[in-house]
Amino acid sequence: MLGQYLIAFREVLEAALITSFVLAYLARTGRSSLSRYVWYGVLSATAASVFLGAAVWFGYGTLSESVQQLFEGVSALMAVAVLTTMIYWMATKGREFRAEVEHRVEAMATRSATFGLVSFAFVAVFREGLETVLFLMPFLVADAAATIAGLLLGTLTSLVLAYAIFFVGMKINVKRFFYFSSILLVLLAGGLAGYGIHELIEYTGSASWGLLGHYAYNLSIPSDSVLHHKGVVGSVFAVMFGYTVKAEWARVIIHISYLAVALPLVVWMYRRKR
Repeated sequence: MLGQYLIAFREVLEAALITSFVLAYLARTGRSSLSRYVWYGVLSATAASVFLGAAVWFGYGTLSESVQQLFEGVSALMAVAVLTTMIYWMATKGREFRAEVEHRVEAMATRSATFGLVSFAFVAVFREGLETVLFLMPFLVADAAATIAGLLLGTLTSLVLAYAIFFVGMKINVKRFFYFSSILLVLLAGGLAGYGIHELIEYTGSASWGLLGHYAYNLSIPSDSVLHHKGVVGSVFAVMFGYTVKAEWARVIIHISYLAVALPLVVWMYRRKR
């Protein structure tokens, strides 16, 4: 549940921060009467995100077992791509994040405020909702209960934190938060990349992958052990670090290669900004 919680917390917090930026800016510039249009966009985007998640989940249930494996593999790799893009964007553009939001709001508030604010809030929140659906879908397939629990808990704590920052005045180093959470999300994305490759191997058959489809290791841990990747302890490491009791060579290579490139890059980008 830890990985699902972190994803939900990060994504919802970004949406909450954007919304808070907009509301705070409108209040500071004497345009509080326009706030209701922001809320229209937020609520409609939230409803659309929930509908999208439900549609994808129910659609998944109608697929055959082999097509489900293909769906899981493709959705995991798509999540890795979007997650990597988001981490890179926050590392390179995060410093101007608030100023950019305020600039756009000012431009819209002086023109067509009603449609502009509704559409801006909708796009900002729905984008995070779409990313959340993509990121959590592989976990939802593997463990629906833990994923839903992580989603609800992550949403709640991120909303509380956003409220504390903007309305209570709590001080937090947002840049440092995004730095450490980005490192954790890189570790999670590496595991997702390996998992996606594993599902594609399951779908196509290991023989079609040659030596890459053979197992690189097999720990021979029984499925009822807490250290199994579906056990109490092992499942935490499985979500956060891509741990599994056995893995094909292709999975291991993709997992290690992703981490070898992404981790140093994220650290370098944040340290360069200092």
